[in-house]
Amino acid sequence: MEAAHLIVGLGNPGAKYERTRHNAGFQAVEHLAAQWGSGWADEKKKFSARLARAEVSGHTVLLCEPLTFMNLSGEAVGAICDFYKIDEPAHVLAIVDDANIDFGEIRLRKGGSAGGHNGLRSIEQHLATPEYPRLRIGVGRPAEDRQELSSHVLGPFSVSEMVVLDKVLERAVMQVQCWLKHGPEQAMNEFNGKLELPDEDKIGRAHV
Repeated sequence: MEAAHLIVGLGNPGAKYERTRHNAGFQAVEHLAAQWGSGWADEKKKFSARLARAEVSGHTVLLCEPLTFMNLSGEAVGAICDFYKIDEPAHVLAIVDDANIDFGEIRLRKGGSAGGHNGLRSIEQHLATPEYPRLRIGVGRPAEDRQELSSHVLGPFSVSEMVVLDKVLERAVMQVQCWLKHGPEQAMNEFNGKLELPDEDKIGRAHV
């Protein structure tokens, strides 16, 4: 029997972080769970995470929201991989926000550096390799030069951004489904890039 795939959305637990840019990973896996009709279970004691389960394209898929806060995300990932015997890093997909990518763009890669993202760095430490796939959701840079990057990513999406974000997350769901069914190369070729929107919906390539 093939080992399960783990899709982990990175973010911070708690109501104050729910709709922030830094929680785009959480929002993505919640969209996946809704698409697949999967219910969430609180596995805080066992894995320090919320988990949902689905059967997709012949694969058993675990969806995960770590409850460790962003910088310790690898603790939950490592515990889940150990328990479910997910030994192949290629079966672990991390979905994260990325301030170095324009808002409206998504980018899947088969591996690589953490790029300054502490959540990815933590996963790399626990998997003992940087060669696991990651799907980056662009949240852009602050509109004002004087605004600190940390306050930008920990701030909420604007109302107009949320309209675009829903479309971005729909595209991310399609990319993940393609990754599961056809593999990373096809998923990257078909879905990497910026969402094409009508002119009136282009509400700031990086922010509003």
